[in-house]
Amino acid sequence: MWTDLAAHAGQHVILAACALALALAAGVPLGVAAATYAPLRSPALALASIGRTLPSLAVLTLLLPFMGVGTAPAIVALALLAVPPIVIGVDLGIRGVPASALDAAAGMGMKPAEAFARVIVPLALPVSFAGLRTAATETIASATLATFIGGGGLGDEIVRGLQTDDPSLLIAGALAVALLALSVEILLGQVGRLVEVPS
Repeated sequence: MWTDLAAHAGQHVILAACALALALAAGVPLGVAAATYAPLRSPALALASIGRTLPSLAVLTLLLPFMGVGTAPAIVALALLAVPPIVIGVDLGIRGVPASALDAAAGMGMKPAEAFARVIVPLALPVSFAGLRTAATETIASATLATFIGGGGLGDEIVRGLQTDDPSLLIAGALAVALLALSVEILLGQVGRLVEVPS
């Protein structure tokens, strides 16, 4: 039992980590574009809001006709679920940068790219990072459902516990997911304190 649980926990972490990496690669540029290009903001944020309301299992199911079953579609589905909070966080972070900071950067002769890297990114990072924290915990929780499309992870333990009427297996799987989510939340909370802008 414990060997299988450890193996599935490892699969769960890999699923969530790959999905988060994919979501960051898509969500950060989209969030930056939404914050800096007004015509794109409304449709991007509307799509992000819709994405946040979609049930996780519905997203997983919708990908079945296009990608089949297995780890790859599970990662893509989880990434789609993780993109919205990242986009929203990045957009809010950038648009929350004080105009006085941007004026000061312009007064110092900084070019737009330099001002973005040296002023906007550091000031927007705390709010943007909060979006990543939300995405991370939601992805770990949603990865449990990957078992329904053959993605593996701790959902396998939970489903097996239900199918075999084994409460110990069911509770072990559920507790493992909860501990993973809590551990990541605590870890990212500590990292979040490091990226806070000093007052």
